[in-house]
Amino acid sequence: MVPAAARRAARPASRREPEGTLNTLWGHGGAYQTWTEYLTRWAEEGGAGTAAAAARLPRLRPEDYHHDTWVRLVNQLTGAVGHRLQAWADSLTAALAEAAADEFAAGRALVQSRTGLDTVRALASHPSLPEDLRTQLRTLVDGQIENLQRQLEDQLTRAVRGGADPTWAEERRRTLRDNPLTTAAGATGAGGAAPPAPGGGWAYDPATPARRRVITD
Repeated sequence: MVPAAARRAARPASRREPEGTLNTLWGHGGAYQTWTEYLTRWAEEGGAGTAAAAARLPRLRPEDYHHDTWVRLVNQLTGAVGHRLQAWADSLTAALAEAAADEFAAGRALVQSRTGLDTVRALASHPSLPEDLRTQLRTLVDGQIENLQRQLEDQLTRAVRGGADPTWAEERRRTLRDNPLTTAAGATGAGGAAPPAPGGGWAYDPATPARRRVITD
């Protein structure tokens, strides 16, 4: 009969996975959970409600995660940015519609809308994100800003073709150009300079308030 001590010694040592491996394999705890919880809240509340939490976000490194986990995290990030951009575009479009006969009010809406863009760019430029991801996100955001500027002007051209007053359209076009969205902090004019982050991108027309965002996987 084998003594109890010997039986205990003969058992193979239990293999304990490092905490980081479990976190990256299952996506629980650690930096992953901190970021995903933050992004869920930020997507709904924006920067005003999450400023303190933003300062505590841990550094993210793709080499710390399984590839599929990293892709899911980046998708959540681009999804949150896309959600905020859509909400911003909807609000701006509604404000411009309400200021249909008032160019001063339209110009004020354009200037005030830049605060929302700066909030989105702040997340895209967060220092805890890898540099290449920050570059890709900023490129995407800047591209959407430029695209909306073009969309707003193109809408005026279509409106005139549909019978709108050309004088009003020219006045509104002048307002758009005197208060360009592309002057939001850091807009670079390089909207197509880099490919989207893994699983990133937004397939929607930000100038059309009735449509909803579609985040591609």
